[in-house]
Amino acid sequence: MILLAGVLLALSALVAYRNSFEAPFVFDDHPSIQANPTIRSLWPLSGPLSPPGNGASVTGRPVVNFSLAVNYAIGGLEVRGYHVVNLVLHILTGLTLWGVLRRTLKSTVGRDRRIPPAADERRDAAIPPYSNPLGEHAELAAWTMALLWLVHPLLTESVVCVVQRTEVLGGLFYLLTLYCFIRATEGGSETVGRDRLIPPADEKRRDQRSRPTIWAILTVLSCLVGMASKEIMASVPLMALLYDRTFVSGSFRAAWQRRKWLYVAMAATWLLLAWLMLNNQQRGRTVGFGLGVSSWEYLLTQCQALTTYLKLSFWPHPLVVDYGAPVVKSLGDVWWRGLIIVTLLGGTVAALWRKPVLGFVGAWFFVILAPSSSFIPLTTQTIAEHRMYLPLIAVVVLTVGLGVSRLGRPALIVFLALAAGAGVLTVRRNLDYRDDLTLWLDTVAKHPVNSRALAGVATAYFNRGNLPEARRYYEESLRLDPASAAKQYNMGLALGALGDVDGAIRYYREAIRLVPQYGAAHGNLAAALVHRGDFEQSLPHLKAAIIAMPELPTTHFTLGLAMAGLGRPEGAMVAYEEALRLDPNYAEARLNLGILLAQQGRLADALTQLTEVVRLQPKAAAAHANLGIVLAESGRLAEAVASYDEALRLQPDYAMAHYNLGNALIQQQRWAEARRHFAEAVRIAPDMEAAREMLERLKDAP
Repeated sequence: MILLAGVLLALSALVAYRNSFEAPFVFDDHPSIQANPTIRSLWPLSGPLSPPGNGASVTGRPVVNFSLAVNYAIGGLEVRGYHVVNLVLHILTGLTLWGVLRRTLKSTVGRDRRIPPAADERRDAAIPPYSNPLGEHAELAAWTMALLWLVHPLLTESVVCVVQRTEVLGGLFYLLTLYCFIRATEGGSETVGRDRLIPPADEKRRDQRSRPTIWAILTVLSCLVGMASKEIMASVPLMALLYDRTFVSGSFRAAWQRRKWLYVAMAATWLLLAWLMLNNQQRGRTVGFGLGVSSWEYLLTQCQALTTYLKLSFWPHPLVVDYGAPVVKSLGDVWWRGLIIVTLLGGTVAALWRKPVLGFVGAWFFVILAPSSSFIPLTTQTIAEHRMYLPLIAVVVLTVGLGVSRLGRPALIVFLALAAGAGVLTVRRNLDYRDDLTLWLDTVAKHPVNSRALAGVATAYFNRGNLPEARRYYEESLRLDPASAAKQYNMGLALGALGDVDGAIRYYREAIRLVPQYGAAHGNLAAALVHRGDFEQSLPHLKAAIIAMPELPTTHFTLGLAMAGLGRPEGAMVAYEEALRLDPNYAEARLNLGILLAQQGRLADALTQLTEVVRLQPKAAAAHANLGIVLAESGRLAEAVASYDEALRLQPDYAMAHYNLGNALIQQQRWAEARRHFAEAVRIAPDMEAAREMLERLKDAP
C-alpha cells in the first residue's frame, strides 16, 4: 500500500509538470549553466565543486553546480534533461515530505503542553502524550498534504526554472535531514547520546541502539551536503531541536540531554556554510547593508512579500516569475500587511509556549523565510515566489490539518479535489514558460514597471532578430533603471545589431563607467572600435576583457583583428591560435588564421586551416573562396576552380570569387569562361577596376 501511495504521488507530479520539459533556459540560467565553464567536465571533482564566483545562482553552492555538471555530461545543453532532473528531485522531496508527515502525524509521543523546567526524565515520561487530533485519518491526511504541496502552482518557478534547482536541492536535503533525525529518535532513543554499555547478550537492545546511530550519522551527512546546496539549511539544526522538543522529548532540556552530541554534530556543519559564504564575495555585493536599501525599507518590503506569499498559497494568481526589486519606503503603504505579519508572528511565539504543535508549524514558515525576509536587505529580488518552496508546507499542513481535525473524511475529499484543481493550474502555468518571449511578456503584463522583465522581453526579441522591438523595450527598461550597467550594455548590443556603431560605443562606455570591471562591455566596446577602424583605442579594452574573461575565445579573436589592423600579423596569429585553443571549432578564427598564413607564404599550414574551415562551415562561401586562393597558389588549379564554383553556388553575387575564378580559368586557357566571370564581377561590383582591366585584356583572346 505504501509503495502504491508513493507511486501515485510521483505520477501526480509527472502529470502536473509533463508539459514543462521543453521550457527554454531563462533568467539566471545563462550565467549558471550556459556560460558556466565549471560544469563542462566532471573530472577532476575540484572543477564542478568550484562554481564560478561571478554572482550566478550557483556561486557558493557546489552541490548544485555538480548536479548541473552531471546534466551537462549526459546531454550537454539539451534543456529537457535539466527539467527531468529538476522534476525527479522535486518528486524525491515530495516523497521525503510524505515520510516526515506520516511519522509525525502518527506519532503519539509528543506533548501539547508546557513541561515544567524542573522535570526530570522520570517525571517527564509520566506526562501523558497528546491525543492526535487527526485520529484514524492521519495516514491519508499526510498523503493528501504531500500531494497538495507537490502539485501546487506556487512551486512552478522552483521546478521549471532550471537554476532554481538550488531551491529544490536545498529543500530535499532540509527534509531529508529532518526525516533521518526522526528515524534516529525512534527505537532506543533513550540511549542516543549516552555512553552506556549494552550487554553483549542483549541483541535486541544492541539493534535498538545501532539503528538510531546509523540514522544519526545519515542526519549529519544530509545536513552537511545540504549546507553546500542552499543557505536555508542554516536553520535545520534549530528546527530539528524544536521538532524534538515538540513531538519527541517534550522539552528542550530533555531533547538536549538525550541527543546533545547529535545536535553538536549538526551544528558543526555550519562551519562548511560559513566557509562557503566567506568565499562568496560576489553574492555579498547583493546581500547586506550599505547597498542602497535600508533595513527599515527592506523590513517594510517583506511585509508586502510575506502577505503576497500567503495570498498566493491560497489563491495562486497572478503568478510572476520576477517581481523586480520593489522597495517600500513608508509604513503607511503596508500598515495593514505589517499588522497581519506581526499578529501571525506573535501568535507563533505564543503557540510555541502554549500550543507547541501549532507553534512548530508557524516557526517552520517564519524561520525558513528569515534569511530572505527579515531586516537584512537582499537587493536583487526583494520578492520571489521560489522562496516559498519549503514554507508552503506550513500553510498546507495547517490548512489540511485543521480541516480534517474538524470535519474528518469529508474534508479530505475536498482537499483531494483541491489538489486536482491545483494540478490543472500548474499545467496551465507551465505554458507561460514554453518560450522566453511568452514568459517575459506575461511578466510585463502583470508588472509593467519591472525594468528587468522589460529587458527580458527585449532580449527575447533580440534573439529572434526583431531588432526594432528589442530596441524599444531596451529603451523602456533603461528609462526605468538608468543606473544599471547591464541595461546600458544591452542597449549597446541592440544599437550595434542595428548598425549604429557610434551609438553602441556610447552605451558600452556608460556601462563601463558604472561598472569598470564589466568584461563583456569591454569586449563588445573593443569589437565596435575595431569595426570602426580604431584599432589602437581597442587595445586597453581588450586587455580588460581578457583579464575579466580569459576563457572567452571571441575576445582573443577580436584582439587578432586589432593586431591585423595595426599591421602586426605575428600578434594576430598568436591571438587567433589562443581563440582556437579555447574553441577548436571557432571557424572565423581559423579562417583568419589561414588567410594570414597564406599571406606569409606558409601555404601548407594555410591549406590545413582552410580545409578545416570548409569542414566546419560547408555552406560558407568565404571559406570555399579562400581555400580556392590557397589551392591556386599551390598549383592545384583544378581543385581551386572547384572551390570557386562551390563558393559561387552558395553565393552567386560573390564578386571576388568571380574575379579569382576568372584568373584560375586563364591559367587553364579557358578564355570564354574567364571573360564571363570577369564580366559578372564588374556587373556586381562596377568599381572593381582589376576585373574591368582583365576583361579588357581578354577582349581579343580566343
